[in-house]
Amino acid sequence: MAVLVTGGAGYIGSHTAVVLHEAGRDVVVLDDLSNSSVAAVEALRALTRPDLPFIRADAADVDAVGRAIVDHGVDEVVHFAAFKSVSGSIADPDGYHRNNVGSTVGVVEAMRRNGVSRIVFSSSCTVYGEPTSLPVTEDSPISASNPYGATKVACEELLAAEADAGGLDVLLLRYFNPVGAHSSGDLGEDPRGTPDNLVPYLMQVAVGRRESLSVFGDDYDTPDGSAIRDYIHVVDLAEGHLAALDVLAGSDDEDVRDPSVGSTGCRAVNLGTGAGHSVLEVLAAAGRVIGRPVPHEVVGRRDGDIERIWADPSLAADLLGWRATRGLDEMLADHWRWQQRHPDGYGTG
Repeated sequence: MAVLVTGGAGYIGSHTAVVLHEAGRDVVVLDDLSNSSVAAVEALRALTRPDLPFIRADAADVDAVGRAIVDHGVDEVVHFAAFKSVSGSIADPDGYHRNNVGSTVGVVEAMRRNGVSRIVFSSSCTVYGEPTSLPVTEDSPISASNPYGATKVACEELLAAEADAGGLDVLLLRYFNPVGAHSSGDLGEDPRGTPDNLVPYLMQVAVGRRESLSVFGDDYDTPDGSAIRDYIHVVDLAEGHLAALDVLAGSDDEDVRDPSVGSTGCRAVNLGTGAGHSVLEVLAAAGRVIGRPVPHEVVGRRDGDIERIWADPSLAADLLGWRATRGLDEMLADHWRWQQRHPDGYGTG
């Protein structure tokens, strides 16, 4: 099977492309490199095949996506292409909506025109906002607390409507906080500008690229006062996308369109570990892995952040046969290996 991976040069997309290739799929990567680089494509090719097809294009460009589908015989899509910074979305909500929703509209239209029906969508636990109860299940209320989360809600609604109209079979993967890197140390997270997320920032501090990590708030109603998240290894996450594609490819319509989950052709699935770790716990674990404390200071809370969230991953186990297997120390050790080998990102090779 040929699978189109939009945003496939990005952090999660590139790791997923490797896992799909290793599973025997013909992978086609499409990315406009707005938050990735040619060096990331080269690293991806080194881990897969030297001639892995790469198309530099905007996923919102219906004609470009359509050509990729036709030229490479694509019959399934994994759609990652999107901006992903919470703080960035607060600064530019309109730009985030135009990019994230626009790319999804473009991909769906290209699929419709070319007879492709199976899509796995990169969603996020941000669609839940500040949860009213924990752990979060797929039936938890949708209440995005920032514009980034709102774009994911809008894309989910669009895909659900397309599925209801009979045009798509969709799995919406709502994943929690991806960290880590490929075990080789050759593929990892290389955010442009100042990292918005905890682990890439603290790793840049640890390698000497930045002076100190800001811990946003120590006055939350949590055991140590810092915010709690469900951290998941990026390779576990990538394997979840493979499992989702296998379900879509192997299930008949009656299986996919199971009314017991309240959807017709479109199902949401949490990908998380089911365990929450606080910011200070992650800092302590990183210190163990690195061998020294990571310089940090506590500052005020950050707009758009929530207090605590972690997943109930039981549906992923039941529907996809998937479970996260890598623990926090392994996530951080793999991320640190990548950062040590690439202290300035892919630019250092």
